[in-house]
Amino acid sequence: MGCVIATAGTVPNAHFPAQAHQKTTRPDPFNGHSARHTGIDIATPLGTPVHAVAEGMARLGWKDRPAALPELQAAAAVGQMGLVQAYADVLLRHGIHTAQILLTHDDLSDRQRYLNARSTLRVLLDLGVVPVVNENDTVATDEIRFGDNDTLAALVTNLVEADVLVILTDQLGLFDADPRKNLAARLLTEVTAGDPALESMASAEGGKLGRGGMYTKVIAAKRAAQSGAVTVVASGATPQVLLQLAAGKPDIGTVFQPAQNRLAARKQWLAGQLRARGTLHVDFGAAAALRQGGCSLLPIGVTQVEGEFTRGDLVRIVDASGQDFARGLTNYSTEHARKLCRQPSNAIAALLGFVEEDELVHRDNLVLL
Repeated sequence: MGCVIATAGTVPNAHFPAQAHQKTTRPDPFNGHSARHTGIDIATPLGTPVHAVAEGMARLGWKDRPAALPELQAAAAVGQMGLVQAYADVLLRHGIHTAQILLTHDDLSDRQRYLNARSTLRVLLDLGVVPVVNENDTVATDEIRFGDNDTLAALVTNLVEADVLVILTDQLGLFDADPRKNLAARLLTEVTAGDPALESMASAEGGKLGRGGMYTKVIAAKRAAQSGAVTVVASGATPQVLLQLAAGKPDIGTVFQPAQNRLAARKQWLAGQLRARGTLHVDFGAAAALRQGGCSLLPIGVTQVEGEFTRGDLVRIVDASGQDFARGLTNYSTEHARKLCRQPSNAIAALLGFVEEDELVHRDNLVLL
């Protein structure tokens, strides 16, 4: 489908010249395949941090990030105008139209809204319009407090089934140690997305204005890999970084290669959801059966139920060691699921007086993370 670009470091500044190269056929720098690439590379000094709150702070003259949520939301509302204006001004010089897309996690957790968002983005791309996607900071309180634009970029990558996710940041890429503290830290040029060792290498510390550190980018690469996408984390300060990546120039940033095949569309949607309504704790036997694939989650394997949910809600599935390893749509509410814990399926009718399904989570509505 193309490339999703997440600029975590800078946004094109309307006062500087831009270079745009449109609709060129280029060799895929990652797998050697030919791909249709709308390559837009902005040559500019470090400009405004791409974060609505940070832009709003600059416009309001605030030096320190406020802690109060209403002030954060006010800054986001002001800043969003500046970000959209900057993108529109720069790209319009080259005859490129832009569109603003504001999303929340709820937009992507509802199946119908998810499909609507995907259709809109696909139409915009078909029209040659560059969608500028951002979290709706004025209402998405979790994003303002924790900052997960990297996660949003990964979800959009899965949403439009993009081939590549590029995350531009203030670091050259992923290092085997924090380069700000260890001068001997080595840049990793190619890794496998989802490798547990990468998470321990990444710093969980965010910047002063934003909240996402390298850790969030590693997790974003893992999420993008669920749809078979390659992720590149590179420095936004590198001159013409996107053109260099498109040309296949080596040793630019860190390339995260997917380790698994593309998930089916429905399971891809399930895997990308962040807002589970509850948690089902399962024993080692049930966890092993689910991990082997092709199995549904039966009541007898569930040891504990947490949260408040109804039939059809998304729940997380956690093994006996506490690892969150799967997501699924539950066939029973919290009240009923608690009554069914550790019970065989043939006891459901006697316990509840009815039977929705023999499983708590059917295999078709379950995905491993």
